Amino acid sequence: MVDEIQMTILEQVADLHAVPEGAYNIRANGQTASRNTTANIDIVSKEDGSGIDIRIRPGTKNESVHIPVVLSESGLKETVYNDFYIGEDADVVIVAGCGIHNCGSQDSEHDGVHRFFVGKNAKVKYVEKHYGSGEGRGGRILNPGTEVTMEEGSYMEMEMTQLKGVDSTNRSTTADLASGAKLVIRERLLTHGSQKAVSSFEVSLNGKDASANVISRSVAREESEQTFISKINGNAECAGHTECDAIIMDNAKIAAVPELTANHPDAALIHEAAIGKIAGEQIVKLMTLGLTEEEAENQIINGFLK
Repeated sequence: MVDEIQMTILEQVADLHAVPEGAYNIRANGQTASRNTTANIDIVSKEDGSGIDIRIRPGTKNESVHIPVVLSESGLKETVYNDFYIGEDADVVIVAGCGIHNCGSQDSEHDGVHRFFVGKNAKVKYVEKHYGSGEGRGGRILNPGTEVTMEEGSYMEMEMTQLKGVDSTNRSTTADLASGAKLVIRERLLTHGSQKAVSSFEVSLNGKDASANVISRSVAREESEQTFISKINGNAECAGHTECDAIIMDNAKIAAVPELTANHPDAALIHEAAIGKIAGEQIVKLMTLGLTEEEAENQIINGFLK
């Protein structure tokens, strides 16, 4: 069963206000709280108890899988491995995410590794949100790892968001793309206080006409620190683009480290990185409309991270 605090977290990380339709697996404080499968989507616990396998039948259309995780016990630490097998020609939405509510003095930590095996011509939209809350002194730590293997002609779109309450995170994503596969990653990240965040991406374009677009938008406030690392390896006739656009405020620190490697003469690779503060004229313009300086800053940040 999911209690009231856990339900609030589920609303934040998976937009769930009730039990979702379709296939789902809800994990709460290290245990499976609720699960449902469909004729086309099966969810099975790993024999060693370390996670779940999600198998989506070839040709499955217009179905979704929700696999959120909530932690509301201080001092709980876990590592979970979830494997997704998406059959050929499937077209599905996968909603993940983790929320930690820590009101105690001990650190709470969730390390989740998601491995995707995307079949030929399959399409996947993957939404991952991370959220932290609670007034305790214990840390809220999230370390997500994502590993993607894409077969010929497949498409995957990933939305990865962390906008509140996570004290420490190390976000690692790797992907290998076959011919004609296309990957789009959009990261949105906000840190404040003394929070630390590292985002690292490494994409290998291994087949003809494979393509990837990795875009990160982030805001660092107060004393927080961010590091963005993005590597694209062009191993065939392919196209790759990586972009980091960041707003820095107060005494924060941001490092952007793009890296491109072309191992084929027809690999077309581009990187862009920009870090800067909010322009004063933007704030002044909004203040003339009746907003306070703080409201103006928040309005600009919210628009930037959309």
